[in-house]
Amino acid sequence: MSIVKIENLSFSYDKQQVLENINLSVEDRDFLAIIGPNGGGKSTLLKLILGINKIQRGDIKIFDNTPSKNLSSIGYVPQNTNINTNFPIKVIDVVMMGHVSHNLNQDLPWWKKIFKIGYSPNELGCAMGSLAKVGMEKFANKKIGSLSGGQRQRVMIARALCANPKILLLDEPTSSIDVDGQKQIYELLKLLNKTITVIVVSHDISVILKYASKVAHINKVLTFHNVDFNTNIKNDNEHFCEVEMLQMLGNKTCEYKGCLC
Repeated sequence: MSIVKIENLSFSYDKQQVLENINLSVEDRDFLAIIGPNGGGKSTLLKLILGINKIQRGDIKIFDNTPSKNLSSIGYVPQNTNINTNFPIKVIDVVMMGHVSHNLNQDLPWWKKIFKIGYSPNELGCAMGSLAKVGMEKFANKKIGSLSGGQRQRVMIARALCANPKILLLDEPTSSIDVDGQKQIYELLKLLNKTITVIVVSHDISVILKYASKVAHINKVLTFHNVDFNTNIKNDNEHFCEVEMLQMLGNKTCEYKGCLC
């Protein structure tokens, strides 16, 4: 069963069409990479899946329902987290922001429920469990500003996991991280993918080719999807630009000129 199903989806800003007749199915425990040029419609597609933009034509179903009725099933890690590294907030507090359930504070005293003071043992346990999944539990009481870029991104993933989502959606999760950090994040996502569906928008083609099981190239139209290409990777050091990747997948007449080499 498709957990995300997109049919005949088109979207325009004013009179400028951004997406045209998009059809895409995402199955349970897929690792889908969404690639394409800047302005090609990747972020717009994410906003439609998240229910931020209103569907104009076509349909999106998440677990056979509209996106707005299934937001609790999606964990989202945005591209720009805009963290003020000077703000004295602890890692555990950042992760707690990901809670969407109102049932985790049932064991708090009535006065703490009313004034929203403190965290319940269940809330703390859930947050620490999320941090453990990303290998950051030892940093729970550290200030977020004292962490490296890669560590902060792991905390953002933990925040998304705190809602116990069935789908993890990430927008350029390694855009400000060095090469080693990128690989560590994708290794983490590969591990999480054993129990959760992962959808990543990324320009890190050379890295993500090792991990994704499906790819969608979006440049207003959807060029590829549902393609398993992991067996075609020769070695860890092989580099691909977007044109070469599309040719490898079989699109010999690609007109896209924005090579990212």
